[in-house]
Amino acid sequence: MAIKTEAIEYKEGSNACEGHFAYDDAKAGKRPGVLVVHEWGGLGDYVKQRCGMLAELGYVALGCDIFGKGVRASTMSMEDCARISKPFYEDRGLTKRRARAAVDALRAHARVDTGKIAAIGYCFGGMVVLDIAREQMPVNGVVSFHGQLMTPAPAKKVDAKVLVLHGAADPVVPPAEVAAFEKEMDDASADWQFVSYGHAKHTFTNYNLPRTLPADLPFAYDEKADKRSWLAMQDFFKEVLGA
Repeated sequence: MAIKTEAIEYKEGSNACEGHFAYDDAKAGKRPGVLVVHEWGGLGDYVKQRCGMLAELGYVALGCDIFGKGVRASTMSMEDCARISKPFYEDRGLTKRRARAAVDALRAHARVDTGKIAAIGYCFGGMVVLDIAREQMPVNGVVSFHGQLMTPAPAKKVDAKVLVLHGAADPVVPPAEVAAFEKEMDDASADWQFVSYGHAKHTFTNYNLPRTLPADLPFAYDEKADKRSWLAMQDFFKEVLGA
């Protein structure tokens, strides 16, 4: 195994985006591609680490860049993350265009089997991958890890298979939002699954968070939910990608 990483610049219109590829350079032939969409702080070390983990599983992973080249939260404070992500929450059309450009960049990689594409996302990125499914972009399946579920434009048809991995104690995504999402998926005739992890809060997969946080915060790492959700993703990939 020889995991190789490389930066890639791609465009959405005239806007430059800078992504991060990871794949096993020792493995010959084309293989499934997985798009990885970052949290509200922008593409950083966490998503790059997840790309490496996917490469070890045999996938070509692209950590995409929704915000644009150089647009990253400098302090990772909630205020800083909210500032840079706000335009993309408010203009979902812009977000979808950036997502489509990222899907195209992944599909253009010489090592990717374009018939086997999935997308996963964390928090903000979970919302983005659900929009990828809603927009009928060319992916076989999407996985949202503790992502926001709301949309101003509910899908009329969803062909990609959908897996949502949710923290049952996540106050960022209240029960009413969950119920609306489930109805949307049913109305769109989607093949969807929703897994809720007991006691898990928002960002339950982020192992870079401090292990001790104030109990009143809406986010926390949950080791059990992290490991279980990663295994659930792998089982999902076996179904939708055949690998």
